[in-house]
Amino acid sequence: MDTDDSTPSEGLPLITLQRRQLVGHDILLARHGNHISSMRVDRSNDRVVALLDDGSLDSAPNLITPGLQLPATVRSVLREDWKLLSAWAGMAALMGVLMTGAAVALGATADPAIIDALTAYNAY
Repeated sequence: MDTDDSTPSEGLPLITLQRRQLVGHDILLARHGNHISSMRVDRSNDRVVALLDDGSLDSAPNLITPGLQLPATVRSVLREDWKLLSAWAGMAALMGVLMTGAAVALGATADPAIIDALTAYNAY
């Protein structure tokens, strides 16, 4: 292949300039859906303003407040409570080992009549 015929961006990822998605658009779409006639950006107030089908206006901010409490995710719960969850898992594993050991010890050392009485199912 002749390198003079190839484009300089061949094999490289294509960089495109995309319009920045505004948070206000998403908020207004979630509120009103198909009932939005048009939207415009009010840069002086950092808001998106929507004209609705019934002629009314609604607006939403383009900023998410820094103090906003987002819903907990699995990763955030594990990051915050890993010690408690580890302790619970350890106790559950210990209880499983103890119960298994007790069942094996009872089966190996108990009188067969007692084992039959423990495993019998009352059919009433």
